[in-house]
Amino acid sequence: ISKAAFAYYVLMLVDDGALDLDKPISAYLPRPLPDYPFYADLAGHERWRTITARRLLTHSSGLADQRFLEPDGKFRFKLEPGSRYAYSNEGINLLQFVIEQGLGFKVGAEMDRRVFAPLGMTRSSMIWRDDFKDNLADGYEANGKWVAHDDRSSVKAAGSLDTTIGDLAKLTAAIASGKGLSAASRAELTKASMPIVSDAQF
Repeated sequence: ISKAAFAYYVLMLVDDGALDLDKPISAYLPRPLPDYPFYADLAGHERWRTITARRLLTHSSGLADQRFLEPDGKFRFKLEPGSRYAYSNEGINLLQFVIEQGLGFKVGAEMDRRVFAPLGMTRSSMIWRDDFKDNLADGYEANGKWVAHDDRSSVKAAGSLDTTIGDLAKLTAAIASGKGLSAASRAELTKASMPIVSDAQF
């Protein structure tokens, strides 16, 4: 849900002319990506220069899903960028990083302003709010173990959205209709981009 809401916001930036889906992200960053400590693992791997917003949004950047799942805990390419679909939470969060570092927009605040507020999504946020406490659903694992809600203290485009069924319905209707987007960006929402041919997600 977070990724869909984030993609909807990204297309607003495309309509603004602030972001081009097919321009390498390097064009937006003031420094090479590996010069940022969090992405230093990519030093010497020039494939990062071919990553675009489209490849990040369609999970075709070739980047690993999450670095903590790697045996050595390092961030790396698993595939050639653009070659195939491979789910990557890190890729979505990288696009958030590009928007914040390169364009100067704080994604959480901007999604509040441009997505949640206009749609009347008063019970939604990309970061935990204390006023959500009284209306919270927790989950259980298959073995019956209770799983407490993950109260996100920082915005993560790949998965920090808290919302309600009512607010999600508003978001879904807006995305389905392309509300607030140009015809070109509405078309991007349903455009076939990258076939999923793998037998498993990860």
